[in-house]
Amino acid sequence: MPELPEVEAICGMISPAITGRTIKAVHVVRALATRPQAPAAVARLATGRKIRAVHRRGKNIVIGLSGGLAIRIHLRMTGHLHVDGKPSASTRVWFELGRGRALLFDDPRALGRLAVHTEAEIQRLLAELGPEPFSPEFTPQWLIEEARRSRQAAKLFLTDQKHVAGLGNIYAAEALFRARIHPARPVNSLSPARLATLHGAILSVLREAVKSAKIAYKYPGKSLETEEFAPAVYGRGGEPCRAIRRIVQAGRSTYYCPKCQR
Repeated sequence: MPELPEVEAICGMISPAITGRTIKAVHVVRALATRPQAPAAVARLATGRKIRAVHRRGKNIVIGLSGGLAIRIHLRMTGHLHVDGKPSASTRVWFELGRGRALLFDDPRALGRLAVHTEAEIQRLLAELGPEPFSPEFTPQWLIEEARRSRQAAKLFLTDQKHVAGLGNIYAAEALFRARIHPARPVNSLSPARLATLHGAILSVLREAVKSAKIAYKYPGKSLETEEFAPAVYGRGGEPCRAIRRIVQAGRSTYYCPKCQR
């Protein structure tokens, strides 16, 4: 699933290719992709608009348009955005940009969502997201105060987007491993010192992952051989070189080392 590093990489890949371009036509191949917004409404609102900017908020991609509108895209498990000339069998929505170019929203499992909103609506929809990990608001003290008010397990706390925007299953597990914190431990039971360590682990994991994703990310589940970020625990349950275990939390796999994480 694309998380903060991968979404950041996608924004970086598409921004130079589409910023300044005008959307000539919109094709909604699968109506589910824009639900609850009608495909006709998406086409009507976006067609003829100039693309002003591309940015990430949490796991959301926001494409600013002329006239005070924006396209909001959440990729979910297998969604991907790329600039090409032709749609494929997995393309759900595509935007003609002229000169044989198009912005394509591909999603094999058809779980992602796309809609067009006003800037005010975008702000309201994303208002409940927590601070960005690299923002000035995300400080050790903020994390300590936020954790103090929650009884959630540490892993679930980190993947709850109202606490930390953009952090998902993979990188939450990696940060907890670096901080030597058990993923099932109630977050409000952690000392300020351990939470400060966790804060640093979140930032170090994400910095490394963003750097790697910008170099190697190709599409969900696929990176080039230049991938630099090697997960220490995620997806490695049962490997003989470590005592890594897998548990299920809120329907998702969590990997951890019972010897290291308490």
